[in-house]
Amino acid sequence: MNKISKIAAGVAAATLLLANTATAGTLADVQAQGHVKCGISTGVAGFAFTDDKGAWQGFDPAVCKAVAAAVFGDTSKVKYTTTTGKTRFTTLASGEVDMLARNTTWTFSRDTDLKLDFVGVNYYDGQGFMAPASLGVTSAKELDGASICIQTGTTTELNLADFFRANGISYEPVPVETNDEAQTNYVAGRCDVFTTDASGLAATRSSLENPADHVLMPEIISKEPLGPLVRHGDSEWADIVRWTLNAMITAEEFGVTSENVDKMATGTDNPEINRLLGSEGDLGAMIGLDKAWAWRAIKMVGNYGEVFEEFIGKETPIGLDRGVNNLWTNGGILYSPPFR
Repeated sequence: MNKISKIAAGVAAATLLLANTATAGTLADVQAQGHVKCGISTGVAGFAFTDDKGAWQGFDPAVCKAVAAAVFGDTSKVKYTTTTGKTRFTTLASGEVDMLARNTTWTFSRDTDLKLDFVGVNYYDGQGFMAPASLGVTSAKELDGASICIQTGTTTELNLADFFRANGISYEPVPVETNDEAQTNYVAGRCDVFTTDASGLAATRSSLENPADHVLMPEIISKEPLGPLVRHGDSEWADIVRWTLNAMITAEEFGVTSENVDKMATGTDNPEINRLLGSEGDLGAMIGLDKAWAWRAIKMVGNYGEVFEEFIGKETPIGLDRGVNNLWTNGGILYSPPFR
């Protein structure tokens, strides 16, 4: 073996060792501890909230539950940790949680400099503004001199500064830590305007005493692809979270629901459905799980559309349209890579 071949062999061996070390990482820890540790927000109506029994529910916890279903076959095998805009990344990086599933925007620096991996997008959003109708404002460009409630440690904070600078107007920031704190300050009149992701504004507005007394400005000033994320360095765990989300999206595309998944799992004329549900091939083995991992996630949690409509859709108090979050086959941009 020549010198170059020896170097190449050494690199390959080191790569294999690192891969095996990563494989033995988070998934093994999750299985040993008996639950998925999931970081969520401190509470946003429809997206993350506690029911009358104190259990976490919502659009974001559904992703955590789907991962628990895939790994354990039990959606209750999740331990939730609430995080703020400031604490969420250190909570994940330190190992206090295994994944984040909360309103977190995928950006270059977060994906690289913070050494975190976004594994997909579960909601395409954009930043907007809400103000009392009594303020008489119909456009964010009319907010010169307004006081604005803004969560610190977020892209929202940076987008706000960019928007006002670009439009040659000024504002007075009213910094807050959580959505609840923002809502309290806004309702109390300590700020004229509340700005955050448009979905969050719709959620907050729905929980106010008289939602019709508050208006959403027409401007959407940013792109906010929100999605779950994990730490760098463990590709197998990232694959499990990524493909669990993809399974929910693909299930909706092919009409697989929590109601019909049992029948579909016995075999269909569609090879991709068969691969997804484990009646053909064994994709689960590629990510350290069994053949039924995706079937469990869909059966116990639902496909993407079911989850959307249950927690934040048009028939809920949040009342969100699917919009760009519709499937690519229905005019949106929601899209999963193939299961093959």
